[in-house]
Amino acid sequence: MTTPFPFTAVVGQDDLRLALLLNAVSPAVGGVLVRGEKGTAKSTAVRALSALLPEVAVVPGCRFSCDPAAPDPSCPDGPHETGPAAVRAARMVELPVGASEDRLVGALDIERALAEGVKAFEPGLLADAHRGILYVDEVNLLHDHLVDLLLDAAAMGASYVEREGVSVRHAARFLLVGTMNPEEGELRPQLLDRFGLTVEVAASREPEQRVEVVRRRLAYDDDSAGFAARWAGEEAAVRQRVVAARELLPQVRLGDAALRQIAATCAAFEVDGMRADIVMARTATALAAWAGRTDVLAEDVRQAALLALPHRRRRNPFDAPGLDEDKLDETLEQFAGNDPDGGDGGNGNDSDGDGDGDDDPGPGGPGGGGGQPEPDAGPQGGDTAARPEAADGEEPRPSGAGVGERSPAHAAEPFRARVLSVPGIGEGAAGRRSRARTEHGRTTGSRRPRGALTKLHLAATVQAAAPYQRARGRSGPGLVIRRDDLRQASREGREGNLVLFVVDASGSMAARQRMSAVKGAVLSLLLDAYQRRDKVGLVTFRGSAAEVALPPTSSVDAAAVRLESLPTGGRTPLAAGLLKAHEVLRVERLRDAARRALVVVVTDGRATGGAEPVALAERAARLFAADGIASVVVDCESGPVRLGLAGRLAGELGGTAVTLEELRADSIAGLVRDVQGTSRRAA
Repeated sequence: MTTPFPFTAVVGQDDLRLALLLNAVSPAVGGVLVRGEKGTAKSTAVRALSALLPEVAVVPGCRFSCDPAAPDPSCPDGPHETGPAAVRAARMVELPVGASEDRLVGALDIERALAEGVKAFEPGLLADAHRGILYVDEVNLLHDHLVDLLLDAAAMGASYVEREGVSVRHAARFLLVGTMNPEEGELRPQLLDRFGLTVEVAASREPEQRVEVVRRRLAYDDDSAGFAARWAGEEAAVRQRVVAARELLPQVRLGDAALRQIAATCAAFEVDGMRADIVMARTATALAAWAGRTDVLAEDVRQAALLALPHRRRRNPFDAPGLDEDKLDETLEQFAGNDPDGGDGGNGNDSDGDGDGDDDPGPGGPGGGGGQPEPDAGPQGGDTAARPEAADGEEPRPSGAGVGERSPAHAAEPFRARVLSVPGIGEGAAGRRSRARTEHGRTTGSRRPRGALTKLHLAATVQAAAPYQRARGRSGPGLVIRRDDLRQASREGREGNLVLFVVDASGSMAARQRMSAVKGAVLSLLLDAYQRRDKVGLVTFRGSAAEVALPPTSSVDAAAVRLESLPTGGRTPLAAGLLKAHEVLRVERLRDAARRALVVVVTDGRATGGAEPVALAERAARLFAADGIASVVVDCESGPVRLGLAGRLAGELGGTAVTLEELRADSIAGLVRDVQGTSRRAA
């Protein structure tokens, strides 16, 4: 078994280490979400945390890790007899992104349950993680139905497995830790709020620190056991400090002054609900215990806000999480005051509690970091926009802009877009756009199971078994069920699609007000794609060629950034844009054949450059129709005289055309309409 990388050997990342340690001190804080670029020791630090957790006393032989002092009365392995306890290390259980529902919650033998009345239950990962850590790498890529199960377990502290009236329940209280790369897509708001704390991590830009990272990693790879032995002393010290902080935690006093600061801070940043207030209070208390103090200071409240609020503040989905620290300091100062029950009410300066007035951070201690990356750490958090600011009111001009090219127009205010869906029934990844055969949704029929039975269709199973009861010698009230009688329920839900935007950025679209409206419309569709769990891609065409501005990705906010910086100007190579889009779809089908595509062409339909540009564009469009690719043309033509070129293009694509106004969900023509086309034959 590979020796894990020591927690104390992680270089830098003070906020990450502090957030993990606070959860080790007080699991009630609610877990940690670690956001950051690849290669920043996110997974390494999380996997190393389990070695610092105190050992767990369990009932011997219990598969659900019941506490001998208070065993779960409804434990499937119970009731438990009083006896000596077994002691084991705290577990860290990893949930793979592609895990099945049965692997997460456990599997119930439906055949034995129906035929014998026996609850034959095989525990899942939620049972394994009870009283330990549940770690989800790339949590933003987790399927929606698994996210729902995690939400239920986190809210109730228990997991329920119910199949056709047969129910099994067991305790599932765990420390939820997730890591994610924001470039690959954002997290659902419901799950985002379940994480107590969030941390933004980025690679250091200091050469000396980067050298130390490489030096330690190479030493670990050469001799992991020897490397861990060299850090054993530091690991033991932090482990003892965690145990001491846990013992001190019940004695920590959260005064009224600190509570007022917490409430005022949450109100000032307009966070939804009351969970933020509770998490901040628990985090501030854990910070005091970690520092060896029994009083919560203002510094604890400030640090708690930096860890608990960035992912909860009310914001546009495309905004980076973060807090305005000046506003935070003003709020804390405004509501600072002496605690009427004594003490300084959280205004002391000795944040490490050692009486010397300094702020000794220790390994990931309260003084280490400030919840925000250093100014040179790149655009990781804060409220600054991703695009450069214009000087003296001028619009920014992209570097390398050519003759006839205009600087990017800013997008108009987004609106709630109408639903555009792919016709027919697919079998792609779970989402919220088009109809699909899924494991979750409404039951539409039954079929023989392919492999393990996951969703029993009870009526169809009984109907299949009923004619053979006499031949099978049935004598009692129960049915005699055979394997061949079982029927799988066929269910219909929603899938996520690949929404590929093909945007005309030529001179014919370059009018400032017009391009602003176009970008606003595309941004609205991107917001809709974010909510419906789609992958998105962006192809643009102008001048003499087309380019893939963004390959298909789950990071919808990345598409929004590329769209905002899109310049305009030059000729209109419509055919090149369509051919480039067709090539992108061809490659994507090889990678993910089950995910169906929806092509959104944003253009006025004009085509210029080369010989017979309109005929070339029409021939390119017919490739989409021949392949049965669903498409829609957003007609951007304006003015009193309209040529109707976008409508003709939609006809060649086998799709439909809508105007910018018709994209609005609240417009008269904004009723939900499936994309029409030759792909209808797939239904």
